[in-house]
Amino acid sequence: MTVLVQPGEAPVVVEEPRTDRAAALDPPPSGDRLRGWLMTAVVTLIGAVVRFWNVGYPTDKGTPIFDEKHYVPQTAQVLRNGGYEDNPGYELIVHPPLAKQLMAIGQELFGYDGIGWRFASALAGAITILLIVRIARRLTRSDLLGALAGVLLIADGVSHVQSRMGMLDIFLALFVVAAFGCLVVDREQVRARLAEAVREGFINSSAFGPWLGFRWWRFGAGVMLGAACGIKWSGIWYIAAFGLLTVVWSALARRAAGVEEPWLGALAKDVLPSLGGLVAIPVLVYVATWFPWMASETGIDRHVVGGKVQDVSYIPDVLQSLWYNAKNVYKFHVELVTSETNRHPWESKPWTWPMGLRPMLYYYDNSVTGCGAASCLGAIMLIGTPAMWWLAFPVIGWALFRTIGRMDWRYAGVLVGYAAGLLPWFLNLDRQMYFFYVTPMAPFLVLLIVLAMGEVLGKRTAGSERRGTGLLVVALYVGIVVANFVWLWPILNGNPITPEMWQQQLWLPSWR
Repeated sequence: MTVLVQPGEAPVVVEEPRTDRAAALDPPPSGDRLRGWLMTAVVTLIGAVVRFWNVGYPTDKGTPIFDEKHYVPQTAQVLRNGGYEDNPGYELIVHPPLAKQLMAIGQELFGYDGIGWRFASALAGAITILLIVRIARRLTRSDLLGALAGVLLIADGVSHVQSRMGMLDIFLALFVVAAFGCLVVDREQVRARLAEAVREGFINSSAFGPWLGFRWWRFGAGVMLGAACGIKWSGIWYIAAFGLLTVVWSALARRAAGVEEPWLGALAKDVLPSLGGLVAIPVLVYVATWFPWMASETGIDRHVVGGKVQDVSYIPDVLQSLWYNAKNVYKFHVELVTSETNRHPWESKPWTWPMGLRPMLYYYDNSVTGCGAASCLGAIMLIGTPAMWWLAFPVIGWALFRTIGRMDWRYAGVLVGYAAGLLPWFLNLDRQMYFFYVTPMAPFLVLLIVLAMGEVLGKRTAGSERRGTGLLVVALYVGIVVANFVWLWPILNGNPITPEMWQQQLWLPSWR
């Protein structure tokens, strides 16, 4: 409210227009809804074709390649047993079962071959493209930038290779991106409910602002985060990061609505529900992924109580067994450290990941034919498309400026998702680490680049020359990314090439 004081007259209280504040909280949707979904469908279809193209090739003489050799046989056990592994495999069953349960769908449909091993991964990669298009569209309020986000993710070498491998990380990326998308929609829902409170005049019925009711999208984020933890335990970091993010977003929304104590209001009315939605729900979902193991008689470590583990009468045996299994898995990861005498040739550390300075060689066979020369080879290397990954530090710097200097919530949210995939690995640098751990980071790098592209493109109110120049720059950049991806295509897919072509693909000494 505003108080006007005229000399010799009583003060006059003038209420600020509620409609202005409500409109700022809940702006009308932009773009054409039908056009947006048609654009999403077209980009996703293109991405699916790219991800599924010859997905069953190559194999290691009919067997899985690289770390598929762990997860593909475990998936076969899951399929045979109805959802759980029963063979410790040299104590290398060290991740929760959900990804293998999902990969079992491919083996059920197509059998124990390359297509069956990788079908679910390729499908997860295609769905991630769909999600990134929709998320980018909401962040930028632009159909064009949403479509370009999908194109960039299609052209990302990391996302492409991991979508064509019978490994776990693409599923982690899928559920993390889905959780982030749920929270973006939840933010809009929170602001819409506060806008309604402003219009109805009860926004300050309490100094902390109103209760916001049940938040289904936050609940959905909790389900997705629980599924992420059911893929790999590194999903825990996203629970912490996204939980903090959603409380901060709620506090800022309350402040924008004119709540007297927005931060205290967020603490009093948002923290506890957030703990329920983003902690309790993920725990329940995570435990649910173990239900087939709980119901089994032959699951690994299922019946250790009374043998390896002393029975505690007031705790169900099944939970004691699950805890014993978790302790063994934790011990494996803690002790998986770099040995000076037995270093993995493709190990890397997290400071090399943002620019992809140390990729990974998944497959190499110098006895193949079909390249049109006397000597041919096939190779698959996990490489982040340089035209994107080499821009990581500039776009991160720009995002930090927009977050700190302009309080731009979009950059802040995407930075949180990116950092949750990178920073935790600095806590134990002695641990063995590999470049494929960046798979969940790749979609957030795409979003950072797309947000920056939005700045280059310019506002809708800018002049035609400014917009035209921005569009030209954006189009040229996307063209460079796609051309870079096409150049890398043979070593992203294991296609037969000449030794000379192989050497031309290896741009940096650290790639060798």
